[in-house]
Amino acid sequence: MSQSPTSQPSDDAPARRRDGRGGRGGRRVGRKILLGLAVVVVAAAGTGYWLYSDLDGNIKDVDIDRAIGDDRPVKAPTSGQNILILGSDSRAGANAALDDDKVAGARSDTVLVMHIPEGRTRAVAVSIPRDTLVTRPECAKADGSTVAPAKRVMFNSIYSQVGPACVVKTVEKMSGVRMDHYVEIDFAGFKGLVDAIGGVTVTVDQDIHDRYSGLELSAGTHRLNGTQALQFVRTRHGVGDGSDLGRIGLQQQFLMALLTEIKQQDLLGSPTKTYKIADKLTAALTTDSDLASLTKLAEFGRSLNGVNPSTMETIMLPVAYDKVDPNRVVAAEPQASTLWKAVRDDAEIPESAKKSPARGG
Repeated sequence: MSQSPTSQPSDDAPARRRDGRGGRGGRRVGRKILLGLAVVVVAAAGTGYWLYSDLDGNIKDVDIDRAIGDDRPVKAPTSGQNILILGSDSRAGANAALDDDKVAGARSDTVLVMHIPEGRTRAVAVSIPRDTLVTRPECAKADGSTVAPAKRVMFNSIYSQVGPACVVKTVEKMSGVRMDHYVEIDFAGFKGLVDAIGGVTVTVDQDIHDRYSGLELSAGTHRLNGTQALQFVRTRHGVGDGSDLGRIGLQQQFLMALLTEIKQQDLLGSPTKTYKIADKLTAALTTDSDLASLTKLAEFGRSLNGVNPSTMETIMLPVAYDKVDPNRVVAAEPQASTLWKAVRDDAEIPESAKKSPARGG
């Protein structure tokens, strides 16, 4: 692995304008994430009780309801579900040894609002770019202190500065959509998981040379080990014009590739492998309190079995370049409002609501 220079820009540095390519692999990622988790936890349920309890204790939880209180959109009067899926990139604890850019704390690198309408036969996942400028509402921190509301805050800074509950509250305020569940996946935690399953196969259509993450890949198909996989989800400087919208596509591609590998493992036929994989996966998970057990995750995953993959899609929140700072984006109107209204109404997303000026259409 090549070494990064001693002085480099943070991922929070201004992102250059982007061509928007690289998001094609995002289709079906939300369903794959949750069903992939279900495959592992259902298989893990067949282990001994003490092993099961050990895995159960790996899962961290956040009491979203307590943290936010009543200042939330009303729950939909249907059996539909909305899940905020967040891919975090922690630089804390053991993960610090893996850090190439030496940025402290943790960041929310990938955020998907997965909407599953009543009947649970279709779904849509809305990806929110991390560089989007938003209005952050008043939020309570874990220590009980309160953070005042603020305008023009970069979306991914909310997680590191205030915490996951504030991310949920911000998404609810900007969309008017009540989040029923929260699932956070620590990308650095994937290093051990990828190594446990023997690597993940990805295909890239262009060379990647990123001196910041250390990733060096030629165009084609590659089997990534844990360290390379972590570099892959952190890479942005070596893709396209070095912007963040391209990284969204890489991260979605990696998540799908990872879950495909998990599905192909002989979990039921190899209890030892099952436990090893489930141990790494659950250690990388944080959920809301209502999902924080193997049993509850498995039950929820099974409830999604009726979702038809052919009707599942992942789209990006329509954004436009900010007029004050063209290195940031803002929600494009009226497209964004139209999109969120369709989610609230369990309606088909209009094609007009999928057009993003920052992506050329």
